[in-house]
Amino acid sequence: MGTISYETKSVTIPNFNLETGESVDEIQLAYERVGPKTAPVILVCHALTGNQYTVGQDDEPGWWHGLIGEGKYIDTRYYQVLTFNVLGGCDGSSEPESLNFEKLTVRDLVEVQFVALNILGIHHVKAVIGGSLGGMQVLEWGLIYPDFMDAIFPIAVTPQFSDYAIAFNHIAKQAIEQDLKQSGEATQGLSLARMIGMITYRSDDLFSKRFARGEVDGEYDVASYLDHQGEKLAKRFNPYSYTTLLDVMNGHDIGRGRGGYQQAIQQYKVPIFALGFKKDLLYPSSEMKRFVIDVQETGGYAEFLEVETIFGHDGFLVEFEKWGPFIQDKLSSLTAKAV
Repeated sequence: MGTISYETKSVTIPNFNLETGESVDEIQLAYERVGPKTAPVILVCHALTGNQYTVGQDDEPGWWHGLIGEGKYIDTRYYQVLTFNVLGGCDGSSEPESLNFEKLTVRDLVEVQFVALNILGIHHVKAVIGGSLGGMQVLEWGLIYPDFMDAIFPIAVTPQFSDYAIAFNHIAKQAIEQDLKQSGEATQGLSLARMIGMITYRSDDLFSKRFARGEVDGEYDVASYLDHQGEKLAKRFNPYSYTTLLDVMNGHDIGRGRGGYQQAIQQYKVPIFALGFKKDLLYPSSEMKRFVIDVQETGGYAEFLEVETIFGHDGFLVEFEKWGPFIQDKLSSLTAKAV
C-alpha cells in the first residue's frame, strides 16, 4: 500500500495516424490518475457523455466514485486508476473542431490511449474496464494489444453495435445537425438528442416506478425530467463531440477487418470478465452471454455476470453493490495468480 496521489493532466501526442490513414499533427489527451504511483494500473474507458473524472474528489465525485476509491470495490490504496478523456471528447482532450479528420473509430480511441500510456511510462496494465462506448474500447483493447493487460472487463456492451441502436443514434444526430443548420447552434438539438438517449438508457419499469404518471401544473413528471436532462447536457457538452462519438459507436464491430466475428473472438488471449444488465435496450445481456459462450467454445477464458436491475443500460452507473463484488473478486484472483 502506498500514498494515494491524485493527478489531472494532459498528454501531447504529435503526428498521430488515424485508421483512415489521415494524420493529425497534434493531439491532447486529458487524464485523471488516482492511486499509488507504483501500484498496478487499471485503465478505465468512459462512455459517450462521460469524461476522465472517474474517481473525482470529495467535493466533486466522479461518475464511478461508487465503484472506485479508497476502500471500495476497486481500491485506490492498491491500484492506480487511469482514465483518459477520449479523442474527440470535450473535457480537455482534442475536440473535433481542432482535428482535421474524416471520421474516428473505436480503434483510434484505443490506439491514441496506447501511445499516451507509453508516453507516461506505462507499458502494461492489470486490467482494462469500461461500459457502453467504454466497453467497446475494452473489447478492442483485448484484440489490438492482447499482451498489454492481464484481463479485460467489458460492461454493458455487445461485440457489435446493433441496427436498432444505430437507429436511435441516427435520430439523435439528425436533431443536432438540423438545429445547427437552422439556427447555427445546437442547444435545442443536443438537448433533444439527450432526451432520446435517456429513454434508451433506462427501462420502462423504471420510468413507471419513478414517475407513475405524476404531473404538476399539467406537465407530466417524466416530461419535466427529460427536459431537465436535456438542458443539463446541452450546457456542458460539445454537440460536435456528441455527433462524432455517435458515429464512432455506430462503427463498432469487433469482426470488421478481422475475417468476421468468429475469427475475431479467437484472437482474445487474456481472461474476459463480462457484465450485462437486465432490460438493457441497446446492449441486450443475452448477446454478451452468447459472446462469452462463443469465446469459451474457442478455448478462451471468459466469465459472465448478468445483473438483475430495472435500470437497464444505466445499470453500469448505479447499484454497485450488485456487481462491484464481481469485479473486486476477479481483480483479486488476477493478483493471486500473479503472486
